[in-house]
Amino acid sequence: MSLAMSKAEREVFLADVHVGIIAIGRANKGPLAVPIWYDYEVGGKPWMMTHGTSIKGRLLAKAERMSLCVQTEVAPYQYVSIEGPFAISEPSASQSLAMAVRYLGEERGRAYVENSGSGDNILVTIEPEIWYSVDYRKM
Repeated sequence: MSLAMSKAEREVFLADVHVGIIAIGRANKGPLAVPIWYDYEVGGKPWMMTHGTSIKGRLLAKAERMSLCVQTEVAPYQYVSIEGPFAISEPSASQSLAMAVRYLGEERGRAYVENSGSGDNILVTIEPEIWYSVDYRKM
């Protein structure tokens, strides 16, 4: 019996709210793997934001590919991991608000955006070419 998720299952899972972990290659070190908020709609491309001057942002400016992994925190465990090329662009104010509301709720999300400013944010959109998934609920 396969524990892998179907295409539909993994897309629905990825669309749920999870904190993701991105991995970005580095010269002479292991990849940087750090938590990040992300968003995804079934059939679309996952996207996230970070400051362009952060370690993540500086590494992404030099990288060609990245990985994103999301998981559940309790048994039976599930995860989806994607890898592929990505594009960097400038986020809109509505994207910044949508991301904050996704993770913090309406009131706290609006307050977060009002108090954090967009500064040097970049929008990172990944093109999933490789998918890995496991759903231990299938056991």
